[in-house]
Amino acid sequence: MEIRDVTFTRSALKASDRPKEHAPHVAVAGRSNVGKSSLLNWLTRRQIARVAKAPGKTRMLNYFLVNGSFYLVDLPGYGYAKVRRETKQQWGEELARYLLTDERVAGVIALIDIRHGPTRLDLDFQQFLLDAGRERLVVLTKADKVNRSKRKSMQREVQFQLGLPRPPVITSVESGEGRKELLERMDELLTLWRRAHRGE
Repeated sequence: MEIRDVTFTRSALKASDRPKEHAPHVAVAGRSNVGKSSLLNWLTRRQIARVAKAPGKTRMLNYFLVNGSFYLVDLPGYGYAKVRRETKQQWGEELARYLLTDERVAGVIALIDIRHGPTRLDLDFQQFLLDAGRERLVVLTKADKVNRSKRKSMQREVQFQLGLPRPPVITSVESGEGRKELLERMDELLTLWRRAHRGE
């Protein structure tokens, strides 16, 4: 896959405010401060997501139309965020509803910091995706922060721990490692979705 064009279309939380087109969605999720915004900018080679020092800045589902054919959906980070409890609860309810019910979700890119491995929040989110029957594309971020042997051992450990059929993708925004593989895996998710929804 080559990303040729990216257009921000809207921010939304409730289902009634989301895009109406029957185009597939690839959602991007991770705990707060895992490097989600940096990865989105690196992946698209555009400054589409705001990178902030303080975690919890993404507070809506942000929709980016890619190549006029599918949406990248930037989800609010789970975990720490300096927001009111009521807001967090609303996020949780709307995100769960989106991931459980929106048939346009082709898969979820789930980011995990390679330095620490899956946290309890990450494990809970992975179980939620399994229960929801969603395709998971697990990505280990910040690979430049650890040595090569640590990368490989964490890759094997995460694959086993999460029961993944394939090793997670190792990425580094700094070195560029993993971008091609991540785009190829995304293309596979979109191809599977389109085959399943052909004729609708």
